[in-house]
Amino acid sequence: MSASSADMSRRKLLLGGAAVGAGVLLAGCTSNDTKDGDAGTNTKENTAASQAPGKAVTIGFSAPAADHGWIGAITANAKAQAAKFSDVTLKVVDAGKDAPAQIAALETLIGSKPDAIVLLPQDGAQLTAIGKKATDAGIIVINLDREFSDSAASFSLIKGDNYGMGIAAGKFIGEKLKGKTDAVIGEIPGIDELQLTKDRSKGFADALKTYGLTVKHRVAAGFTVESGQKAAANLLQAAPKLDAVWNHDDDQGVGVLAAIQQAGRKEFFMVGGAGSRDAMDHIKAGDTVLTCTVTYPPSMASSAIILARLAAQGKGMGDLVELQVPKLIVLQSETITKDNVDKYLPLGFKS
Repeated sequence: MSASSADMSRRKLLLGGAAVGAGVLLAGCTSNDTKDGDAGTNTKENTAASQAPGKAVTIGFSAPAADHGWIGAITANAKAQAAKFSDVTLKVVDAGKDAPAQIAALETLIGSKPDAIVLLPQDGAQLTAIGKKATDAGIIVINLDREFSDSAASFSLIKGDNYGMGIAAGKFIGEKLKGKTDAVIGEIPGIDELQLTKDRSKGFADALKTYGLTVKHRVAAGFTVESGQKAAANLLQAAPKLDAVWNHDDDQGVGVLAAIQQAGRKEFFMVGGAGSRDAMDHIKAGDTVLTCTVTYPPSMASSAIILARLAAQGKGMGDLVELQVPKLIVLQSETITKDNVDKYLPLGFKS
């Protein structure tokens, strides 16, 4: 996390900056569509008083190009949610290939003076200055997932819980292997250089430690099918016997499963990460070693649009007393197994 521990603690003490679960704040009737290239979208219907039509607002939106299913679902969810509101005009700008390109696009967007901007940065630290520029210009900025290095650069931050993903995966594996302290556990993270990967791996290690377990084999992938297949093949070659594997990302998990099937390995079980529809289908069918996935929901983009609209209209959350939306919302990482997968299937995104 880029914010200091003291700053995070202060924000959690103030409801205006409370760390809250989005499932509590944004609960209500939801719609689960499968348009936008079958990416799957999760949106909230306009049922609460705070969702009633209000002042017309323009919301800018920028997120990296869809190089995998999760990012594709982010943009699809944002567009679908904005379309639910008769008082919202969504202006989507191309984020380009890197942080400088996204900054240039946002400079132009700021010049058009939208009421709010929902921004998933190419890189949180590199986009902090442009977020601050928009905020200083009186534009509501909702920082989506990849956190700015300065909390003053946004009005609100909504993000997933990477550390919590690791905890959830480690707890599931720990419970399954309880008492088997010699268990051989593998881990296939995404890009090791990213802070989100470090947070996920730390949560995983911390949870396993409570069961007397550790990761024995670890090979990083890169959030793509091809990298997942290569990483899994290398891990399987290095580990002739495994008891469990955590793959951090369901998009790369398509390649991971392909490598496992090609190797004919069935002696272990696997936990996925993010909550793709493909992973859920396998969990429901019981046709692979994948028995569980822990969520990192792209539905946060829908919630970010809701937050931007409310803030731009000067409204708070419908179920809260306070007059403004919270400063920080951290989504729960939920554990999906065969026992509850039917409930989550409509929320899955297409890899």
